[in-house]
Amino acid sequence: MSVSILIFIALLLPVLSGILNIVFRNKADLRDSLTLLGTFLTFYTCLNIYWGFEGEIFHVSLFTIMPGLEVAFHLEPLGIIFSLLASGLWILTHIYAVGYMRGAKEKNHSRFFLFFSISIATVMGISFSANLFTLFLFYELLTLITFPLVSHKGSKDALRGARVYLSILLGTSVGLQLLGIIWIYYNVGTLDFIAGGILGDYFSYTELIILVGLFAFGIGKAALFPFHRWLPAAMVAPTPVSALLHAVAVVKAGVFTVLKVGIYIFGVEKLAISETTDWVVWIACFSILFASLIAMKKDNLKARLAYSTISQLAYVVLGFALANSLGILGGTLQIITHAFGKITLFMCAGSIYVATKKTNISDMRGLGRIMPITFLSFLIGAISIIGLPPLGGSWSKWYLILASLEAEKQFVVIVLLISSLLNIGYLLPLVARGFFLKPDTETENKRFSEPNLLVWLPPAITAAISFLLFFYMDYIRNFTVEFGLVN
Repeated sequence: MSVSILIFIALLLPVLSGILNIVFRNKADLRDSLTLLGTFLTFYTCLNIYWGFEGEIFHVSLFTIMPGLEVAFHLEPLGIIFSLLASGLWILTHIYAVGYMRGAKEKNHSRFFLFFSISIATVMGISFSANLFTLFLFYELLTLITFPLVSHKGSKDALRGARVYLSILLGTSVGLQLLGIIWIYYNVGTLDFIAGGILGDYFSYTELIILVGLFAFGIGKAALFPFHRWLPAAMVAPTPVSALLHAVAVVKAGVFTVLKVGIYIFGVEKLAISETTDWVVWIACFSILFASLIAMKKDNLKARLAYSTISQLAYVVLGFALANSLGILGGTLQIITHAFGKITLFMCAGSIYVATKKTNISDMRGLGRIMPITFLSFLIGAISIIGLPPLGGSWSKWYLILASLEAEKQFVVIVLLISSLLNIGYLLPLVARGFFLKPDTETENKRFSEPNLLVWLPPAITAAISFLLFFYMDYIRNFTVEFGLVN
């Protein structure tokens, strides 16, 4: 089967899965089973794309709007990695979402899974975009498609949070990112993603700094300070949506876009020579520490994890801003390891809610003794986020530290180490409360137990993968080196 057909299949399968949710809306088991089949087929399609990729230049155009401006797709290592990550995690997220939506007695399941599925299609479009114009179209579609998921509950809080979500993401992308895209097209005449970048000598030093700012802040899904408020605001959504936002789709689409623009539009070497991203290093470091300190103060578990995500996303922006191959590698690995670690934490938060209806960490004393799988999974995911061996998250921090030393920015190493200490401070207290503190009354937790299999099994699997990533990360690194993503 040709590569172009496989790309279109990867785009269309999630859409078809979403449509089937409406067709079979009154047959819950059939509806959810067909969507699960769609998740496996989408992942298998992405695997075939990966297996068939040999580094050759591939380009398929849907239609041309004007010279240098077309809707087109191509293959490159970073996009292939992102497509595998998103489609693979969709399998576990769907299984979890079915168990959660039923266990928490949420309403409008068919509508929920319709938008959930189509959001994955937009991520496939982002993964395989051949130029900035195509990526921007799917980037905006992802915002619009996920809006109904954020506002799913229909309460005042949900609608308020969804409005913040939509206004910031659309405001940054249209007001800043689109301006940068138009500027590049006007000066260069093309928006194609090309190894080494396309900017050449078309921009002065000052213009490059402004252009970097338009994309650093205009890619609002990366949640870089001060455009981060949409992320905690979106936590009013059901927990499977939080998992989708933080691990599978939205924020990962943001930091993926940051890296892709850095590599294929600006060019890493040009950024390094011009030193136009040095100021972004400081912004990223501030975001890392600022968000971690706020997370320390949050008692609501999902709110704490939301600010943790803001901090962890800044690691990827930092990898871009350091402007060397080690930074790009560290940022790429951070996308992968954070996805598995953070989806584990959010799924565990949902597991606790389904079983106990508790949302505040202060109320979770002794729960680890009656929900050991959930709390052990949380512990493993937390250790990966912290960046300690033998969990996968340690590799991304290791390469970012090496990148900082190569860029002669030793202060970044200190920031990363402080960040790890703060990670310990806001993630491990939940585990300590769960296992080592007794509930306020002897009978308080006796009525609780692990939720149904569909809820506790997916985070257990993602926690196990976080462990395995430590030992198999070299395969990913070799893939990025073999096909020229990094040196």
